[in-house]
Amino acid sequence: MSPNSLIPSHRKPRRPSPSSRALRAGVTGGFLTLAVTGVTVPADAAEKPVSETQEMPTITAALATSAAKSADTAEQTAFNYERQALQDSALSKAGESAEKDKAEAVKKAKAAEFASQRKAEAVKKVQGARKAEAVQARASRSAERTPLSTASPDSGSSTTGSSATLVAFLKAQLGKAYVLGASGPSSYDCSSLTQAAFSQIGVDLPRVSQDQSTAGTQVGLDNLQVGDILYWGSAGSAYHVGVYVGGGKFIGAQNPSTGIVERPLSYDQPTGAVRVL
Repeated sequence: MSPNSLIPSHRKPRRPSPSSRALRAGVTGGFLTLAVTGVTVPADAAEKPVSETQEMPTITAALATSAAKSADTAEQTAFNYERQALQDSALSKAGESAEKDKAEAVKKAKAAEFASQRKAEAVKKVQGARKAEAVQARASRSAERTPLSTASPDSGSSTTGSSATLVAFLKAQLGKAYVLGASGPSSYDCSSLTQAAFSQIGVDLPRVSQDQSTAGTQVGLDNLQVGDILYWGSAGSAYHVGVYVGGGKFIGAQNPSTGIVERPLSYDQPTGAVRVL
């Protein structure tokens, strides 16, 4: 062992050679970063020459442009999604509004139909009530009146009560003129004469022959009573009327040539008869 081996050495530590330096490089956040290990930078070496760093701006600008384009694309996509969402929402609301309007229209139509049906039913009930009242009134009048004749039908016997008043009025009109549409007192047509005669005993008859032929109860010509209305033509469509006065005769305003006359049934056989008393 050398006697000098225990004496501390006064040599300076050897600096690493340039070949031992390690260069590390990487890209962080779009920027190029360099790390040098084991390199001591002189104090007077603050910046590297521009020629050594001229690639850095080019790489940074390209990455920034790409990132900007990506951001623009993402923003446009988001805008498109938002616009489509608004359109879908508007269409959905319009559809809901249309369905609501349709349902309301159907509801109103059903209400109108129901109201129309109710109105028709009400009219029908009113008409039925009026018809029932008319039938009841006619039955009441028939029950209150005195029978037209005390003898057998078509016997020619004298009449009493209201029938006598009826026949007396008709006989008083014999010889007066027949004028179509006239209602007395100097002239009549067939239906106005019967109407005037029955008004003398408180019976209101319709004005025309067609209605008078259905004003009472239909009776056979072989079962006539004084005061029965005779008609010619069919019931409801009669073209002529007269009044049976007993003894096989009737009185009526026949035509402009004869005026008001009394004739036997054989003179002009009637089609049918109705009884209103």
